[in-house]
Amino acid sequence: MGRATRVTNSIRVHRARLDMTQAELADRIGVTRQTVIAIEQGRYSPSLEMAFQIARAFGVALDDVFAYPAEEPT
Repeated sequence: MGRATRVTNSIRVHRARLDMTQAELADRIGVTRQTVIAIEQGRYSPSLEMAFQIARAFGVALDDVFAYPAEEPT
């Protein structure tokens, strides 16, 4: 199995705010519920297009849903 992505997300928080199920989000963005679960758990990074669709489904900006940590200095 591949390693987890460094991209973090607040999908669960936004779904709760809107009282939206994983299945409802999946229907809105055209994927399976299993895909939404994998994204929420950080096991899968969505395509840029899908990330925008997710943010749009919540009515927020992309960076309100997804974040990528700054590189650690070497």
